[in-house]
Amino acid sequence: MISDNELARIKELKEKHDAVILAHYYVDGDVQAVADYVGDSFFLAKAATKIKAKTIVFAGVSFMGESAKILNPEKKVVMVDEFADCPMAHMVDIDDIKKVREEYDDVAVVCYVNSTAEIKSYSDVCVTSSNALKVVKNLPNKNIFFIPDYNLAHYISEQLPEKHFIFNDGFCHVHKSINKEEVLAAKELHPDAEVLTHPECTADVLAISDFIGSTSEIIDYATASAKKEFLVCTEMGVFYELGQKNPEKKFYSVGHRQFCPNMKKVTVDKLINRLENLEPEVILPEELSVKANAPLIKMLELASK
Repeated sequence: MISDNELARIKELKEKHDAVILAHYYVDGDVQAVADYVGDSFFLAKAATKIKAKTIVFAGVSFMGESAKILNPEKKVVMVDEFADCPMAHMVDIDDIKKVREEYDDVAVVCYVNSTAEIKSYSDVCVTSSNALKVVKNLPNKNIFFIPDYNLAHYISEQLPEKHFIFNDGFCHVHKSINKEEVLAAKELHPDAEVLTHPECTADVLAISDFIGSTSEIIDYATASAKKEFLVCTEMGVFYELGQKNPEKKFYSVGHRQFCPNMKKVTVDKLINRLENLEPEVILPEELSVKANAPLIKMLELASK
């Protein structure tokens, strides 16, 4: 539980440095509680384009801070923990992209936002789990090289049979670790609960789910639902916002591995330290930033249609 002294110190430092705090749903609940903007990757990308403050303090993993910097090259972007990284972001190589471009003429390289700035710079458009279907559907290309996550790509491909998908073998270790047997066992313990699942989970888990959606979509669905119990197949940091919006409802995990150690590196103590020192700052070469900006801007444009 965050203390009054910590709250006061954070407020003081934000005003001193003209700073705002962006936090992902997967970080610790205390950090979410003091953030100015809390959301999934798509929401935070949109929010980053509208921020007036001079400094963005990002409570999340490295690719999120990079995206905020790419969209705001004139602002100072500071990571709460510089070592909080996303393994999936590194699960595709530039050589893979080049090979696919050589093999297919009419191909769009669709890059999940969970990727490095360098990979974004070699892509045509970025997507998040909440806008991937809409963005890919709006692309004129028939061939889609979806990187780096296989499970999300497979889920989108099933809804767009008119497109030809080329798959990559990347994955989120948290979502991939949620297995069908655990879900079924949890369902036996909570037979009245609906199963809410992130599309980064494997196809067999999606097949036994009642609802599939991004983190924000899961929150919105549970909030609007008349049901009172839910099994949640995504990272457990989302339980904070689910509880805030639905104090009368019950939310259960389906396994002990629904935990991202990188997201949990982000703490209130580190947040205060970063606000005091404004380090480490996200620094990107200008040429890389310009190239990586184009697919992010295209994502925002196509997702708004």
